[in-house]
Amino acid sequence: MSRASGYGGGVAVRHESPMSGLDRRNLGPLQVFAQSISGAAPSAAMAAAPAVAAATAGGAVLWSFVAATVLALLIGVCVAQFTRRMAAAGSLYSLTAKGLGPVAAFAAGWALLIGYGLLAMAALVGAGTYVHDVLRRLGLSPGWGAVAGTVVVLGALATVLTVRGVRLSAKVVLVTEAVSISALLVVFGLLLARVAPELGFTPLTTDEGLGGVAGGVLPALGAFVGFEAAASFGVEARRPFQSVPRAVQWTAALCGVLYLIAAYTQVAGLSQLPGGLAGQPEPMSALAELEGLPWLPYVLDAGIAASFFACTMATSSALVRVLLSMGREGIVPRRLGTTHPRYRTPHVAILLVLPAVTLLPVVLLAAGVSTRELFVALLNIAVFGYLIAYLLVCAAAPVFLHRIGELTRGAVTASVVVAPVLLAVLVLFTATNADGPYPLAFTLLLAAGVAWYAWVRARRPRQLAGIGIYDETSASDLLGGRP
Repeated sequence: MSRASGYGGGVAVRHESPMSGLDRRNLGPLQVFAQSISGAAPSAAMAAAPAVAAATAGGAVLWSFVAATVLALLIGVCVAQFTRRMAAAGSLYSLTAKGLGPVAAFAAGWALLIGYGLLAMAALVGAGTYVHDVLRRLGLSPGWGAVAGTVVVLGALATVLTVRGVRLSAKVVLVTEAVSISALLVVFGLLLARVAPELGFTPLTTDEGLGGVAGGVLPALGAFVGFEAAASFGVEARRPFQSVPRAVQWTAALCGVLYLIAAYTQVAGLSQLPGGLAGQPEPMSALAELEGLPWLPYVLDAGIAASFFACTMATSSALVRVLLSMGREGIVPRRLGTTHPRYRTPHVAILLVLPAVTLLPVVLLAAGVSTRELFVALLNIAVFGYLIAYLLVCAAAPVFLHRIGELTRGAVTASVVVAPVLLAVLVLFTATNADGPYPLAFTLLLAAGVAWYAWVRARRPRQLAGIGIYDETSASDLLGGRP
């Protein structure tokens, strides 16, 4: 029984765990780690995020990524306060409930549904875009239909794999992300070997000061969103209290290192071009042309497309587990809380969510929305959801520890440092996206969340109070039966 079992309403052993039906205790550490790595999609972020951050950070882009890495590590520390003590499928939704109660947990859950759902859509569009680029480089002109077709094929494949079992989907995610990261590391290693000896550590020096660093933190932190995806697999992890917190924190650290390598390479390699890194709409293509490597864009496009597919798998898997938890709590229709008797996956939630995640981008593309505009819009709104969820779980961590009598200075320090920064980043994010469709989108999403909460509070107050279920030791566990 986990140490958290004493505060959930008694210590008596249940006949079965609230999370029964999932494939409990079968994912190894590497498979859990792969979920968080894929959720962050570092291969794609390595190619695109440095240029986005450089647009506001200028020459301070490297330090912006250092600051974002520290923030991600502190968020990981806050998440670990929960995942070392409880195994939940609801990720930050269930964790926040144990610190700040059902209202904040409901807000975190709604934010996560937005973040996971739209990031999965953005990843599918991203994969389709890079497949389209490969075809274009080969001399074909497939149009938006190639993007839409790729989205449909990959969405269908993700649906089949996630239904067929967490171990199968985890293996696919692990192999796909390992191959894509390896390919990108080879590419950046080759480029770094060419550009670094000439410039030394010049990209580490900057005249922009703290203002430049702060300006780049927001897009740099956006490259980390999804790194907490392993928190949704605590029920299925073999040793959840070890593998889940390690996966989240190691992902933050590894992504930070990868992004610094990518940013340094691009800043150094493009420093001689007008505008430097920030002035290149396609920095990696420009760098490949500059260094005389015509084959490099093909490797990049293939690796990034694979990374986006792995991201779709990881974020969709996390999304349906949040819905599974909500279904078993009665916050959404209870049918969504059922699992497949053979594959032990939340198949009803999968068959509801994955087709929607797949078809909505296709409808928008068919309506004339450009692939770039659609990708950026989906990604920005997803980041908005993630930032809210991160802020709430970081604020909940010290309250949770105080409630169970295990409050430590380290946890308080992490929360006190990161929560105000996340709030400032969230305000800045909202302010910088005040133009275009974002205010309307944010308003509609907020209104939908408030309306949903009001309905649940009026119709299902007891279920609302019970938010925050997690895996508990059952009688079958003690008797050696199948979980």
